[in-house]
Amino acid sequence: MDAELYIDNNSFIHRLDPRTKITVFLLTFVAILLFEDPLWMLPVAFLIMLQIIVCGALVNLRRIRYILIVLTVSSMILWNLFSKGVTPLFWFITVESFSYAIARTMLMTLMISAGMILITTTRNEELVKGMIMMGLPYRVGFAISTALRLVPTIASSTLTISQAQRSRGLDLDSGNLLERIRKFLPLLVPVFISTIRNTNIFAMALEAKGFGAREERTSYLELNMRTVDYIILAFTVLFVAGSVVFYAMGYGHIAGLTRF
Repeated sequence: MDAELYIDNNSFIHRLDPRTKITVFLLTFVAILLFEDPLWMLPVAFLIMLQIIVCGALVNLRRIRYILIVLTVSSMILWNLFSKGVTPLFWFITVESFSYAIARTMLMTLMISAGMILITTTRNEELVKGMIMMGLPYRVGFAISTALRLVPTIASSTLTISQAQRSRGLDLDSGNLLERIRKFLPLLVPVFISTIRNTNIFAMALEAKGFGAREERTSYLELNMRTVDYIILAFTVLFVAGSVVFYAMGYGHIAGLTRF
């Protein structure tokens, strides 16, 4: 099992500067959050799906497909419960609440997809370096980088421990969902112990190397903005600005919608 989410496809998006990808990622959130009507979210959805196809992030999305399915189903049910409209559709669901539920579900899945695009196309060191060059303090960036590196480590430890317990006769696959979750809970103890032990060793290694001894730092990784980066940024800014204008003009709302 490969716990690393970065995929080295050398696509057009992979070659963009990390600062460009971070900015596009943040501005995408603005464009997604503006509208209530799912039809007005389709342009953003189309652009995100295009990026997923180009960069190959569909592989990573497939890895979390069950989580996405659960979130989609629960979101559709909850938003229909906590919103209502004036046009009955069936049972307690109205046309307005159903449209709003679709829009909120799209919002959630598109945000996850946008984040997956960023992680799929950007190495950890590039991502953190871009954040630091955008003004993030180095210590905060280092903490983010360490956290990102721990995720695949913890995932690999969990897989190794579960395989070791299977070889000793532990059945982790039988039973319903709750029973399988209950069987996995005891495995978390050695996972946490292993993680704490590795963290302690990592902290001692940082102290031995004099981490934080000097404020000024040099970096082996150098980032350079190219013409294509400025073109992508300009297109994104214009797209988001146009979305804000349409929102200010009153488009993208669902008439008759009431939210609790």
